[in-house]
Amino acid sequence: MTIKVKAIIGSTSSTSYNLKLVNFMAKRYEDQLTIIPVLINDLDMFSIDNESEPPAAVRAFKDDVKDSDAVLFATPEYNFSIPGAMKNALDWLSRGGDFTLHGKPGFIVGASMGMFGSIRAQIHLREILSNPALAPILLPSNEVYVGAIHNKLNEAGDIVDEATITFLDTVVENFLTFYRKQQAVAEA
Repeated sequence: MTIKVKAIIGSTSSTSYNLKLVNFMAKRYEDQLTIIPVLINDLDMFSIDNESEPPAAVRAFKDDVKDSDAVLFATPEYNFSIPGAMKNALDWLSRGGDFTLHGKPGFIVGASMGMFGSIRAQIHLREILSNPALAPILLPSNEVYVGAIHNKLNEAGDIVDEATITFLDTVVENFLTFYRKQQAVAEA
């Protein structure tokens, strides 16, 4: 049995490197993880005015994320932080009292053309996710910062850089161990 992972794609770009990274991971680890990208492009901006009756796209998004064993956050870095669309998606996930992410195992990846591969965005993302209304249980000490991603992909969008692939293999193996431990604790 594979672990169903919903991957929230923090970029709304049609050529998103983070979506390419997630798609690569979905193919490479399909025997262990069923990774399903969740796009946030169509979410209305969060407003307290419609919090109690969110738009249909928001309800569908929250239901989609809830229907998972784990969550993968894939974020680029915009101006030293996460994109506004990712923040908006997290705002929706934190509201409504349903605790969509609470206690759900998760991990974070990020890719960018820059050298540092979304380091600052991931620091901010971890801080935001620590909100008690979100509170997934994140894989510790396995930061995935894929810098210069455009030089690590082939024409088909697959990662071809061996060091990056080896590192991803290690992180996914660590996540599988982490997930099993979290499940054992939940079942105890």
